Amino acid sequence: MRTTFIDTLTDLAYADPRITLVTGDLGFGVVQKFAERFPDQFVNAGVAEQNMTGLATGMALAGRIVFTYSIANFPTLRPLEQIRNDAAYHNANVIVVAVGGGMSYGAFGMTHHATEDIAILRSLPQMTVIAPGDPAETTEATRKVGEGIGPAYLRLGRAGEPMVHQGPINWRLGKALVTREGTDGTIISTGAMLHTAVAAANQLAETAGVELRVLSMHTIKPLDSDAIVAAAEETGAVITLEEHSVLGGLGGAVAEVLCEAGVPSVAFKRIGLPSQYITEVGDQDYLRGVHGLDADSVAATTLRTLEKKNRSARRAA
Repeated sequence: MRTTFIDTLTDLAYADPRITLVTGDLGFGVVQKFAERFPDQFVNAGVAEQNMTGLATGMALAGRIVFTYSIANFPTLRPLEQIRNDAAYHNANVIVVAVGGGMSYGAFGMTHHATEDIAILRSLPQMTVIAPGDPAETTEATRKVGEGIGPAYLRLGRAGEPMVHQGPINWRLGKALVTREGTDGTIISTGAMLHTAVAAANQLAETAGVELRVLSMHTIKPLDSDAIVAAAEETGAVITLEEHSVLGGLGGAVAEVLCEAGVPSVAFKRIGLPSQYITEVGDQDYLRGVHGLDADSVAATTLRTLEKKNRSARRAA
């Protein structure tokens, strides 16, 4: 996703001199060509994320559209005060780009995990929160925030995320994408878990005859409430999937929608990370397996949720 982001940003910067990239002294393997091509639209703020965010806000208020860029935990948690008081409060065109959402940098330990970021940033007024599911969605999301829509958070995978969409997509801010049709239940995924969601759904179709709808909820704020309610009413079960704490992220946001909509008799399950610090160290695939975020585990958890739904339906009958 990060390479797709930089390639798209380069195209935007060529067409619009307001587009500016500010990095926290890293990422040069992918940003160097941008820096060389657009020296007047690139700043290395150093290892000083609070200053980076304040600088970006100042440039945005002077008319630029500014992207800050770093490993996911650094441009979000360290400068949270500046994101809140400077960028968001002033409705500035500052796009916080987090590379390596979730446990992408798992080998570096919990200090480099971004597992609370969605919950924190979606609570900020005026902040748009986007977590694309694959490179195709990354391209469209980058283009959208590059229009200058106010403060935004763009949460990306680290690298190598597979393409899920095999053709053109009708990507719209705040509107979920249906990546698989089904009537037995719905998996709502955000970010780089989309490939896992589709893989789990395909596995259940082959092994259990279960046909699941899969929604890519690439925009977490504003949230597509209509798609969530429709999925609950039409399929009877909703499972959320995210590489993030189960508290306050996608699962919490979907639960809020379902409760307030008063959808009756819907089976609901959040699949994500527990609210605790991860002590295991390893690559992302290993950590996903440990915490039940691999395709096999997601399929098993989903099947148990559907069985619970079916038992409740039989008792009601």
